[in-house]
Amino acid sequence: MKVTQEKLPDSQVGLEIEVPADVSKQTYEQTLRKYMKTANIPGFRKGKVPRQILVQQLGATRLKAAALEELVQNVIDKAISQEKIEALGNYQLRSGFETLIEEFEPGKLLVISASVDVPPQVQLERYKDLSVQAEEVVYNAERITETLESYQQNLADLAPVEERPAQEDDVAVVDFVGKVVEDGKEPEEFEGGSASEFQVEVKEGRFIPGFVEGIVGMELGQTKDVDVTFPEDYPQPELAGKPAIFTITLNDLKERELPDIDDDLAQEVSEFETLEELRQSLEERFKKESEDATQANTEKALLDELVTHLQVEIPKTLLQREVDHIVTQTVMQLSNQGIDINKFLTKELVENMRENAKPEATERLRRTLALGEVAKLESISVDEEAVATRMKEMMAEVDDPSNIDQDRLKQVVNEDLLKEKILGWLTENATVELVPEGTLNTEKDGETDAEEE
Repeated sequence: MKVTQEKLPDSQVGLEIEVPADVSKQTYEQTLRKYMKTANIPGFRKGKVPRQILVQQLGATRLKAAALEELVQNVIDKAISQEKIEALGNYQLRSGFETLIEEFEPGKLLVISASVDVPPQVQLERYKDLSVQAEEVVYNAERITETLESYQQNLADLAPVEERPAQEDDVAVVDFVGKVVEDGKEPEEFEGGSASEFQVEVKEGRFIPGFVEGIVGMELGQTKDVDVTFPEDYPQPELAGKPAIFTITLNDLKERELPDIDDDLAQEVSEFETLEELRQSLEERFKKESEDATQANTEKALLDELVTHLQVEIPKTLLQREVDHIVTQTVMQLSNQGIDINKFLTKELVENMRENAKPEATERLRRTLALGEVAKLESISVDEEAVATRMKEMMAEVDDPSNIDQDRLKQVVNEDLLKEKILGWLTENATVELVPEGTLNTEKDGETDAEEE
């Protein structure tokens, strides 16, 4: 069977396949015999339908189409095997099937033109001695104090307040009625704008701007009108940006009694016996987080730089698979949030999700292909022992190991470890300048502003 190959864009190979006359005739005859055995034609027993009657009843075009479907699949599969082509996904006909039906004459030579996706040809113009900047996330000891104070707030008791007015950080219990103020109209109550025995922290940002600030200084039992303005981005469009008056009555007032930050607090919020042990644990954790964040910034900077030196045409098959993966992940996340995806997902929405996922899918594939090429060029691989060790560590944290697909887990672990090794190699063979956190984002914002001007 004669096959002519042609390199096409998007990592495709075009195939022009000459189907010998005897093969086209043999396939057509096999299709006829199959229909003659199974067709139900009035006046004839099954399997006894004459050839001419069958053609008249079913139509020559239908029979040719049935024969051609089988012929095309078999011929293209054989051509791919014969030419040792590493095809991705299924073939695509380069001419319409209807055109092929018109050209198909059993017993005569037939030319089939198709294309198949193949693994992309990856070229890295540069991957050694990359030079990048990455933001350094510096450990901040104040996080320990902030965390301990957060624990302290969570364990605080609420004690009644009677002999002073409300002040910031109190907890107030109020009745309120809200009315929207319209020009030339009497203020009108709005839906959801009233409540009784409503508990609110007297802290900026806890409610509509101005509401809790108006409570500061109120005495128990006092009623007061507080003027506010709803934010422009308020969730209820009919209220967004509008002024309003809240009539507030202070029914009860409480203040937080904070426990001491000591060994007792440490025992209450952790597995440690002493405050010093808890502090040391928090310090180690926050230092590790800073180091990990700096490493992540470094790896991202290297990967971003690496893909700028990548030349590749991504096959549509790979792109479709990655898009499907992203959409599936999104749907699973929605389902885990309690959303009924059967009601939520429409055909149009899924198509929009797929279209929106293409840029991310393309970038993911470019990063993966670039890393894979580095591994190939530098012979970087992961040994089975390392994979087994990581799998064992992960399985130890799983409640029900029987639900884990071991083959899939092995594949994921192998990919993760390989990526770690490649990024480690890139880091060792690159020049990385660590800059203060926020520096690069500021520079990018400045560039964007300059472009807009």
